[in-house]
Amino acid sequence: MSEFFDPYNADRPLMLKCSCGREHSPAEHHAEVAADAAAATLRARSETAEFEAYSQEFIEATLVKALFPQEQERRNFLRAVGKKTAMAAIASVLPVASLQAMAQDKGPLEKTNLKIGFIPITCATPLIMAHPLGFYSKQGLNVEVTKTAGWALIRDKMINKEYDATHFLSPMPLAISMGLGATATPMNVATIQNVNGQAITLSLKHKDNRDPKNWKGFKFGVPFDYSMHNFLLRYYLAENGLNPDTDVQIRVIPPAEMVANLRAGNIDGFLGPDPFNQRAVFDEVGFIHMLTKDLWNGHPCCAFGTSTEFIQKNPNTFAALYRAVLTSAAMARLPDNRELIAKVISPTQYLNQPEAVISQVLTGKFADGLGKVQNVPDRADFDPMPWQSLAVWMLTQMQRWGYIKGNVDYKQIAEKVFLITDARKHMKDLGQTVPTGPNYIKHKIMGKEFDPAKPEAYLKSFAINKMG
Repeated sequence: MSEFFDPYNADRPLMLKCSCGREHSPAEHHAEVAADAAAATLRARSETAEFEAYSQEFIEATLVKALFPQEQERRNFLRAVGKKTAMAAIASVLPVASLQAMAQDKGPLEKTNLKIGFIPITCATPLIMAHPLGFYSKQGLNVEVTKTAGWALIRDKMINKEYDATHFLSPMPLAISMGLGATATPMNVATIQNVNGQAITLSLKHKDNRDPKNWKGFKFGVPFDYSMHNFLLRYYLAENGLNPDTDVQIRVIPPAEMVANLRAGNIDGFLGPDPFNQRAVFDEVGFIHMLTKDLWNGHPCCAFGTSTEFIQKNPNTFAALYRAVLTSAAMARLPDNRELIAKVISPTQYLNQPEAVISQVLTGKFADGLGKVQNVPDRADFDPMPWQSLAVWMLTQMQRWGYIKGNVDYKQIAEKVFLITDARKHMKDLGQTVPTGPNYIKHKIMGKEFDPAKPEAYLKSFAINKMG
């Protein structure tokens, strides 16, 4: 494909159509072809897994028939011990999980044409890749995944019902439900989209100034007030003796604008989502000071959710969405799929980033901008469990920094917004491993334990806060 320059707009080339009939560059064409090929490979892997699941059910049935050739004998056996016990006995010699949900009766979908919003960051990987891999369509859904410019717009479109479901920052549904920064509208977290996968990135001019105690006067970017990025940055600064409200400036900057602001010198650094930490290294304007997994390994970042009203009006559609996103998350968790996923989500319609940048983030083999190549396989992960203790921690930080005034009923809010019981049910139905234990677990942040049963004591333990 050739380029000619428009004489009336000398800086804008006119592109002849590609041989495929579309107006895009050869590089974009090859990227899309590679993405399609990668998606086809991942679809094949998914279909193989489904086939194996069906095969397991067939094997179980065949074994029962072999043990009890007569139909009446089989019925008597199953009636005596129960199907669950019988299958457990068979599973003890054939420990292969089956995707029961693929064969279960499903109610009719109340709504099939859906619009789902997303911000073009790697945190949204399960939600995005479910589209080209056909996970939505397999559930009978016609989903349009819509790239969105910023988090405030995501919030507004959900409140105004322009989106049916969306990619959220995980604290956002809590804030929206409570009416913080917007009209109170009940929202729910169905799954956590990703854990880890963020970093503190600094301008190259600070490569010899790695001690945060020396950062007084720095300007930092975060993607939104109600974000784990904001709360983790504040936590890190405060643990190093800096008051995030008086000793530094923290500005809200859309993720896609973070690297440009770093390049222009408008900020000294940012705690932001990938791929923009890696993009700053790729563009040689910044370095990765610290991965957020080193602050809190396994911390949540983004979530998949919708309004409580949507769930109430469309329970079967919501269940179908749940199945699609959980299936996608299970694929995204497998290290062997990460390079292919990078191909699938890097093209223009999704993340619009160089595949090499996305691959470094997802595989954990990355240049740090300081001359070293790091190997951190769990740099990003996609654990979907919406632990309600995570919601309690977020609420403590909103209270700590003055976003919430007065007393907070932590458990009531956490249990209304974070749908962990639903997540467990749908994971079980899909044959996925469901973590055992309570809905509230303890977490360790920068070496300090957070006990969700004692949020008030946790809050009082901090020397730097806006509460007193």
